[in-house]
Amino acid sequence: MVQEADVHLSVARNPRVPQQTAEVTVFANGTVIRAQERSANLYASIDLVSSKLTRQLRKYKERHQARQSIHSHSSEPKLRQAEQNLDFDSEISPPLLEGKEVHLPDPGVRRKYFSMQAMTIEQARHQLDFIDHDFYMFREKETNELQVIYKRNHGGYGLIQARN
Repeated sequence: MVQEADVHLSVARNPRVPQQTAEVTVFANGTVIRAQERSANLYASIDLVSSKLTRQLRKYKERHQARQSIHSHSSEPKLRQAEQNLDFDSEISPPLLEGKEVHLPDPGVRRKYFSMQAMTIEQARHQLDFIDHDFYMFREKETNELQVIYKRNHGGYGLIQARN
């Protein structure tokens, strides 16, 4: 299910505010699932982000299985077998840092590039629920134009569209 994962660990340079951030982006079957946590300890940030990501992956998996069971009942035994093989509570082996050197990226503008599949507004809203952001930029299926859906402060969603 998970095709790629992108992990960024960062340390704030302000000595008065010790913030160490763990940010993980997972690409699963065309869906982007993102989690970010900050704390005074990098290891605590990693633990917090892994817990958050586990919850989001379970939520995604449940939605995906519900959708699959509606469309096809023949794959239920395969899904149950795959579910039994997953172990969300297994520990990562400790020698991950052996032979690694820590280096901080240069400050400045961070650029992200990714392919955008055309999708409906409802699909974009579901994507927004899986990432840890207030907004999600997507290419609208009917017009093929870039749009931004965002969470409103009072609840609900908003949509930003370019005016021609």
